[in-house]
Amino acid sequence: MPSSRELTILLHPHKSLKHLKQIHSFLITSGLSRDTFFLTKLFHSLTLDHGCHLAYASLLFQHMETTSIYLWNTVIGDFSVSAQPLMSIVFYTRMRRNDVHPDNRTFPLLLKSFSQLKNENPFPIYAHIVKFGLEFNNFVRNSLITAFVNCGNTVFARQVFDESAHKDVVTWTAMIDGYARNGFPIEGLKCFKQMISSGVKVDEVTVVSALSAAGMTGNILFGRCVHGFYIQPGRVKWDVYVGCVLVDMYSKCGYSDDARRVFDEMPIKNVVSWSALIAGYVQGNRFKDALLLFQDMLIADVRPNQTTLTSVLTASAQLGALDQGRWVHEYINRNALDMNSITVTALIDMYAKCGCVCEAMLVFENFPKKNVYSWTAMINGLAMHGDALGALKLFLQMLSSGVQPNGVTFISVLSACAHGCLVNEGCNLFELMKHKYHMEPNIDHYGCMIDILGRAGYLEEARKLIKEMPMEPTPGVWGTLFGACMIHKAFDLGEYIGSLLIRLQPNHSGRYALLANMYSANDRWDDAAFVRKIMKGKGVEKRPGFSWIEVNGSIHEFIAFDGSHSEITSLYEMLDNILLQLKLADYLPETILFDGD
Repeated sequence: MPSSRELTILLHPHKSLKHLKQIHSFLITSGLSRDTFFLTKLFHSLTLDHGCHLAYASLLFQHMETTSIYLWNTVIGDFSVSAQPLMSIVFYTRMRRNDVHPDNRTFPLLLKSFSQLKNENPFPIYAHIVKFGLEFNNFVRNSLITAFVNCGNTVFARQVFDESAHKDVVTWTAMIDGYARNGFPIEGLKCFKQMISSGVKVDEVTVVSALSAAGMTGNILFGRCVHGFYIQPGRVKWDVYVGCVLVDMYSKCGYSDDARRVFDEMPIKNVVSWSALIAGYVQGNRFKDALLLFQDMLIADVRPNQTTLTSVLTASAQLGALDQGRWVHEYINRNALDMNSITVTALIDMYAKCGCVCEAMLVFENFPKKNVYSWTAMINGLAMHGDALGALKLFLQMLSSGVQPNGVTFISVLSACAHGCLVNEGCNLFELMKHKYHMEPNIDHYGCMIDILGRAGYLEEARKLIKEMPMEPTPGVWGTLFGACMIHKAFDLGEYIGSLLIRLQPNHSGRYALLANMYSANDRWDDAAFVRKIMKGKGVEKRPGFSWIEVNGSIHEFIAFDGSHSEITSLYEMLDNILLQLKLADYLPETILFDGD
């Protein structure tokens, strides 16, 4: 017969159900089936092994008669973090039917299940907390605040918070974190300031929550204050989690160099910290830096996760770095990584933006769990390559499959209609969006409609639609109509819009360029020179154009009037040769004064 110590070892989780049944039989035959210690170990083994044996655990407990609140709490707590969190509520109900009274540990364990039960409301549990006189227990109240914010009810979480007589660091942090995670970061920052004023000492968890809120609001001043005051002097523990959230905060506020400094100072770097900085570079449009950092990550032998790979695919898409994007795809397949919808969407977008529409479609078709994002990415990929009919056909397939489009989907399919001059189809989609799916068109949807009408030559209709828009037209909307005026040589309307754009954005060099180009196309050289003179007089400088190209896996960046590239001499020799061949072929390009942005 095994000793108590040996039996405890045998009851370790990750045993097979057959093995656990044998141990249960032994407990019965040896008279230990009512021993709370061994029963607790058995239930831990049954419920904590990835939810594999939950049915047997439930059946076993139904045939037991126990008044031990310790055992009931164990089962409720185990189920609350299992694959079936709703079972914790079921067992709490059974416990009450057996006339077993909960204690101050029962409700915090029970309320843990609401972190997974997003649509369940903890109000009934709150009523029981009051019934058993535990509403003023600080441990219970903190758990109740967390449960309310987990189900998105920050109003009642705040009510419980305000009614708490004693607010410790856990209470404040739960409220700050709840505001940040539910999309109220400004309220979270206000709550953090109130916490400081009340004299409660913060810990690293509080700092992480406050920095997350600062990043969401782009409040760099607040983020720097938290960084400087709480972390540098060692007031809170400096660990990888604090470091990661600092990197994320600086990146979201647009200070990627500061994010890099924090990253370099981190004593320990894990996949989260690497991923945070790579994502920060992508957010700041520093795509080349993102790919270089990814290479450093691989050299450091840190295994990327789906978040990392998604950011790398996004950077590859923006740079047209097809080789890098294909390497990521091969890495995913080689390591048999499960792709979620976010990674698949990024992969489709990468292939489409790199000109490989067939490969994008192959990824799309092989993904079994298509959602609105993957459908939209593929529709947009077809649209950007001018396959208007293909994009429209795929949109109709999406609707027939039962997936409801979102606002971005309509932007993609309307853009396809614009490129394909499908005016009637575009107008029908615009009405479908409003009346069937009850979506209010935003400025981007109206911009697509202006583009559809303008490209097809319906310039007055496009101008009328701009006047009827429920929001103020942006320079981008007017710019779209101006482009249509250039196509259809409507110079009078184009002159009016060009002058308007300069008034709206007097420091935007591209607006002057567009109007000057239009005058040049109409042989109005004096007017074109006058626009250029106004631009120079106002001190408006044109930003140099730039582009990237990938050759043999290496990214090459070219900036106008910049001769820093190592092969610049050879490149200009090749360009001179091309220009010579064009002259010999009697090719005369359209005359323009200077390129627009």
